[in-house]
Amino acid sequence: MDNRPIGFFDSGLGGLTCIPYLMKAMPDEKMIYFGDTARTPYGSKATSTIRSFSMEIADFLVRSNVKMIVIACNTVSATCLDMLRERFPQIPILGIIDPAARAAADKCTSENNIGIIGTKVTINSGTYKSLISSYNENLNIYEAACPAFVPLIEEGIIDNEIMDLTIKYYMNDFVHKNRLDTVILGCTHYPLIKKNIERIYPDLDIINPSSIIVNKIRDVLEGRDMLAENSDFENIFYASDLSENFVNMIDHIFEDENEDAKVKFLNFDIENGDRHI
Repeated sequence: MDNRPIGFFDSGLGGLTCIPYLMKAMPDEKMIYFGDTARTPYGSKATSTIRSFSMEIADFLVRSNVKMIVIACNTVSATCLDMLRERFPQIPILGIIDPAARAAADKCTSENNIGIIGTKVTINSGTYKSLISSYNENLNIYEAACPAFVPLIEEGIIDNEIMDLTIKYYMNDFVHKNRLDTVILGCTHYPLIKKNIERIYPDLDIINPSSIIVNKIRDVLEGRDMLAENSDFENIFYASDLSENFVNMIDHIFEDENEDAKVKFLNFDIENGDRHI
């Protein structure tokens, strides 16, 4: 048994899409979440910058005595996973890409055409395609960067014509030319527009890494005898910029949760170490 919290982090609010799945599947587990909303998006930044930011946040989570770190960000998982594991060998660190890649490889056959959508950094890394192919080399895999999705989502521009037009701009040719039947949401922000994508492309089977990562978390904690039991730790969710848009999106993400699952968000300056409600 280990009642220490699980540490989650993302470039912004996207990683929060993992949390409702964890709360439902593993209600005894508690968490510390850090969303780097002041410096989002990561997906168009230099890899060296992403690694520097990720190291700062991981250092903070380790100092906060988390028992595990979950990189709830595809961009960071694609560029920083090995680096962070090398720096913190004493703590399990999970990336969000591998479990989804394995799920796609297990689910699909050579009859399927799989599309991966993500940030520029995630797509350019080729991590999804490489991992899926390593598990099943007989699959047809296509990739497309959709860089405008994250800024629009962070601004709360979701349930409107602007987002629908942006989805069509990036995905119409991608879906139809490649005859896609399956799409992987290669960014944890993208589950927030999953309903839009399903409405526009109703025949697509959508793979959501934000839900799949929970099974991997459980497997690792069970294997290390680190599951929580009757923990009295209070979930804490930090944002480096607790803006109005961010707060509004919290209600959207947790709209299906009951009052007991509501969370407290605090502003945190990662560079100066200052925190306040």
